[in-house]
Amino acid sequence: MRVNRILLSSALVVVALVIQVSVLARLHLPGAVPDLMLLTVLGLALVYGHVGGALVGFGAGLLADLAPPADHAAGRYALVLCVIGYLAGLVKPETGKLKSATGPMVVVVAAALGSTLLYAGVGALVGDTAARHVGLGSLLFTAALYDLLLAPFVVPGVMALARRAENDPLAETGSAAKATDISSGWLSGGTGLKVGSQRNGLRVKAARARMARAGRIKGVKRL
Repeated sequence: MRVNRILLSSALVVVALVIQVSVLARLHLPGAVPDLMLLTVLGLALVYGHVGGALVGFGAGLLADLAPPADHAAGRYALVLCVIGYLAGLVKPETGKLKSATGPMVVVVAAALGSTLLYAGVGALVGDTAARHVGLGSLLFTAALYDLLLAPFVVPGVMALARRAENDPLAETGSAAKATDISSGWLSGGTGLKVGSQRNGLRVKAARARMARAGRIKGVKRL
């Protein structure tokens, strides 16, 4: 991964972990807890692709496994976020731009359900039966609901920061084209003339000036 990707991903993951532990985990909501770490990984994976998403997911999950007050086996959440980051990166838009918000919202719901199922499955393998006592159905529903409500405030911002750090040429080209369109519209609207006609008029004036200069030069030679 590039240096700017590592720095940005590390900063976002640390901020997400602090908010997750100090705020979201203390809300005592029924069922699951809103997963800000998952949403951060999803936003980065949709920009960096499947390889970057897997690496970011593994690092974020490992940090969450080691940060207090973690009460599960180390590496469990790292495996979950690594898989989710890889799968989310596979649906990265080819053009780098999202056509609508429907796709990311579907990805968020699928990731919330998949991460809950995978976390519970890995926990069952290591002897953790907490999901059975809470109720897996309740966990799936609340996890999808909370993450879906939180996603519009997190995923677009993370994706925008990631694209800006990448110095995306598509974004720069789009902004330049938009600025050109705005300037052209402002000129034509403010003066009541078309930009094309102004350019043609300037060309005609330049041609006349060249012809007049050539005539003067010929007159000097005749004398």
